Amino acid sequence: MIKMDKMSAGAGSLDAGYDWDRLVQEDRVSRQIYTDPVIFAAEMTKIFGAVWVYIAHESQIPNNDNFVRSRLGLRPIIVTRDSSGRVRALYNRCTHRGATICRQDSGSAKGFTCPYHGWAYSNNGKLSGVPWPDGYADDALDGDKFNLAQVARVDSYRGFIFATLNADAPSLDDYLGGVKQPIDEWLDRQPGGKVAVCNANRLKFDGNWKLAYDNAADGYHVVFSHRSLLAMENRMAEDKGMTYYKENPDGAPMYVRYFGNGHHFKDKRPNMEVRPGAMWEIESLHPGMEHVEEDFRRRHGDRANELLDLASSEPVNINVFPNLMLLGNHIQVVQPLSVSETDTTWWGTAVIDVDGDIGDDLEAINALRMRTQEGFPNFGEVDDLMNFEQIQAGLAAAEDEWVYMHRGLGLEEGRITVDEGGVITGPATDEVFMRETMKVYKRLMSDDPAIGITRDPDAGDG
Repeated sequence: MIKMDKMSAGAGSLDAGYDWDRLVQEDRVSRQIYTDPVIFAAEMTKIFGAVWVYIAHESQIPNNDNFVRSRLGLRPIIVTRDSSGRVRALYNRCTHRGATICRQDSGSAKGFTCPYHGWAYSNNGKLSGVPWPDGYADDALDGDKFNLAQVARVDSYRGFIFATLNADAPSLDDYLGGVKQPIDEWLDRQPGGKVAVCNANRLKFDGNWKLAYDNAADGYHVVFSHRSLLAMENRMAEDKGMTYYKENPDGAPMYVRYFGNGHHFKDKRPNMEVRPGAMWEIESLHPGMEHVEEDFRRRHGDRANELLDLASSEPVNINVFPNLMLLGNHIQVVQPLSVSETDTTWWGTAVIDVDGDIGDDLEAINALRMRTQEGFPNFGEVDDLMNFEQIQAGLAAAEDEWVYMHRGLGLEEGRITVDEGGVITGPATDEVFMRETMKVYKRLMSDDPAIGITRDPDAGDG
């Protein structure tokens, strides 16, 4: 049993009186879910507190005493591998007066000291020292009361670290469900099935966080929103990048798939042949790639295709509700800041030469992987962020209430299929993924989750 301190105020008090059946309907949602600050405040408990939220990658804290700063909704946290090797999510908040105790993005530390009054904590969250303790009564600092708050349930799946404040949430394995399959496939094409997180592109937009997730599996907007990127990709060579969107994306073999719990997947791999080198052939051009290719082909012959594919962006969008997206070679993390302001960080990933089979070519492969960010996010994501900001501006029109998501709804039988496990598949341009995610959103916003923290350094995890 996890020892948890429950919230003093019930989550239901945050949104009393909202009619969720009216706000979220089968084919449309109210603009209010994107613009109402009271709803946003409730989301920070009912979603970012109640479900498993991505907070960091294990490669960011590979050794004992490593840490990285992160967020759980609006809660500033420190993800640390403590001195015993256990991964924790500590609240980055001094229990004395509330100041943040860690102000570096990442590093290594056996403990943290508040810069305000010098209260010190071990990296397992336990209060380890208070300056001039004679100023307190003999028993004033006893017990767990002044240990750092921390998330009692922290778990990881193949390197991706998640946390939840909900004592009643299912296991992480059950929460991820079917989306584990594309995550596994994304990882298993790498040597040893692993990647390491490296440098990031950090962006911010003036819009609601859900706009990014609504867009994450949307194949309908690509040919319109990303016209300049498509033109750039094909200026010097045909059939590069996302060219398969240009003719009839409705009829293309790519598809969108919904797994439950808000998780979905846009798979563009069926647009290309299944053979070594196929991913490299459609990779967008960027300076220097032709020299690496020539060198690899001269030295490695047929094996060059396998190595070049490692440097290529896999054409998938894997989306784990509410804030994790895997696109190409990148890990995108969405962090809400306010009802109309959101951070979105695109982490690059590096191949790890687990068995020593790549050798001296590893640096060139990982350099090429970083250059793939010149497509997304550097040229593509800015198109999307402009759309999100303009949607937020348009939703200020209070009298025009509805946001529609009915593409593909009610059309011919067979366009959208459901398998025996409940997994839904449809054309990549349909909005079935958004409709299903909004059903989950409505259920979560109607619930009253068992939210709490722990201050016990020995509390169980997972």
